[in-house]
Amino acid sequence: MPRKDVVVPTRGVFTRRALFVLAAQAGVLGLLGRRLYDLQVVDGGHLKALAERNRVSRRMLAPPRGIITDRFGVQLAENKVNWRALLLPEETTDPAAVIRKFGQIIPLDERDQARIERDMRHVRKFVPVALKDFLSWDDMARIELNAPGLPGVFVDVGSTRAYPLGPQLAHVVGYVAPPNEKDLAASAMMALPGMRAGRAGIEQTQDALLRGEPGSVEMEVNSRGRVLGEINRQEGRQGDELSLTIDAGLQQMVLGRIADQAASAVVMDCRNGEVLAMVSTPSFDPTLFDSGVSREQWTEWANDVRTPLINKAVAGVYPPGSTFKPAVALAGLKSGMVTPEDRFNCPGYYDMGGVRFHCWSKYGHGNLTMRQALKYSCDVYFYQLARKIGMDPIKAMGNGFGLGTKLDIELTHVRSGVIPTPEWRRTHGHHWNGGDTVNAGIGQGFVQVTPLELATYVSRIASGRNVEPHLVRRVNDRFSDQTDVTAAPALEIEPAHLDVIRGGMFDVVNAPHGTAPKARLDIPGVQMAGKTGSAQVRHISRALRESGHFNSMSLPWEERPHALFICFAPFDAPRYALAVVIEHGNAGADAAAPLARDIMTDTLNRDPVNHLHDPGQTVAENF
Repeated sequence: MPRKDVVVPTRGVFTRRALFVLAAQAGVLGLLGRRLYDLQVVDGGHLKALAERNRVSRRMLAPPRGIITDRFGVQLAENKVNWRALLLPEETTDPAAVIRKFGQIIPLDERDQARIERDMRHVRKFVPVALKDFLSWDDMARIELNAPGLPGVFVDVGSTRAYPLGPQLAHVVGYVAPPNEKDLAASAMMALPGMRAGRAGIEQTQDALLRGEPGSVEMEVNSRGRVLGEINRQEGRQGDELSLTIDAGLQQMVLGRIADQAASAVVMDCRNGEVLAMVSTPSFDPTLFDSGVSREQWTEWANDVRTPLINKAVAGVYPPGSTFKPAVALAGLKSGMVTPEDRFNCPGYYDMGGVRFHCWSKYGHGNLTMRQALKYSCDVYFYQLARKIGMDPIKAMGNGFGLGTKLDIELTHVRSGVIPTPEWRRTHGHHWNGGDTVNAGIGQGFVQVTPLELATYVSRIASGRNVEPHLVRRVNDRFSDQTDVTAAPALEIEPAHLDVIRGGMFDVVNAPHGTAPKARLDIPGVQMAGKTGSAQVRHISRALRESGHFNSMSLPWEERPHALFICFAPFDAPRYALAVVIEHGNAGADAAAPLARDIMTDTLNRDPVNHLHDPGQTVAENF
């Protein structure tokens, strides 16, 4: 029988301790539920992204650089496959250690190490850094074999710039090189492996069009960072395709004609300013700049007196010699101080202020009209004409024809020549005297021009239009407005004045006793007009000149006169203009004129109007 003081719990009734335990359990379950809610709902997207990041590696891709072609589609700059090793900094805790270990497997030279160090400072951790370009199959095998000890390192396929014609168009097309500090600061895209910056020529001036837009790739990786496969790839937009006005076939022909001479030549369509050929010799191999020029190669280029790295067509400045005489004649006509029939006497010399200025013909030319003076290239005539009209009209006329001005062509390092005046001389701290004007009248003294200026000058004489030289003919499918042969405005000069100059230049080549019979074309029914020039680069004393024993060919090469020739053809319907400068070639009539004849012959033979092209092609396909 139970004791009366013991209370027996009733079935189904909770004690306070049970309630407390139940409450504690409910609280824990609530906290767990809340945490699960946070993990799955509140932070679910973020945590999923983190998990995906551990599984997926996202990398930006450098876009393929746009190709460059000539007017017929011949590739002048293209892209070729380049296997390379990259490092993704965010996939390793000690990038410096990984780079050191990589260098033990694939040797890194000083330039590689300096570039990697620079890139590591500039790029974000998710942007790959190039460790080594141009890997061989053996290199890639060694990297793959050591992959577990190289976290963040992977082999990728990129592209390298190639120039199929090599040195033949190096000065025009230019070259690319790895980006420098300035490039990296200007654009984050330049830090991508494989990106290159234009460093000269079209590659530099049209760099923004050629770069394109970057793409991206997603790679599946394991816990150690090894790539398991590619998940998704978004290709970048390739840079624009540029079609140049250049005719690569003609360029090769001009180079063949020049051979190993230090020279430059520019062939232009005188109707619209399209540059069909621009040659500067000697040249260089532009592909060397993509992978890096060795110190030995750079020293060789720098020490070459023939300056292979300079595009002489736009950056070489030379006294124009007698090729300047048509500009002086036009200035005289426009001034109204002379007429075409006014005569100046040439006894073989011109005396002024106790100084004797010689004509190239020591026997003189007698009384000459303007057309005759151009035909015989009489120095004394132009000494007197320049003295009569002064330098300001000569400068204005020369500038109007493109001489002594910086031409707006799509190239780098374009220099402008000089047509001096008394004011120009004063700004340089010197006094102008009458002898300066006399020398300038025959394109000597302080007068300086570039071959491109000479080609533009003769194009404007031939066409009567203010044509501007240019190299870009088409961007993708969009043609330049300058291809229109009627787009250039007419020159503000009397047509009759131009006819006098053209007539004198015609006589230079085709009339008896002209100074350039060697320039006469051997094409039935086609004639060329031109002007010779021989520009001295050293002073010849009066005593030496009058001794009768002076021969400039006996001088050292670097002291001989430059040989020049300008011309246009066909004479009755001008289509092409040409300027040739042979450094230290001596006489323009003997060296430059025959070269110009051969180049113009090649140019005319490639003209579709002559029906000498492939009969299966239309004129539009050729030009």
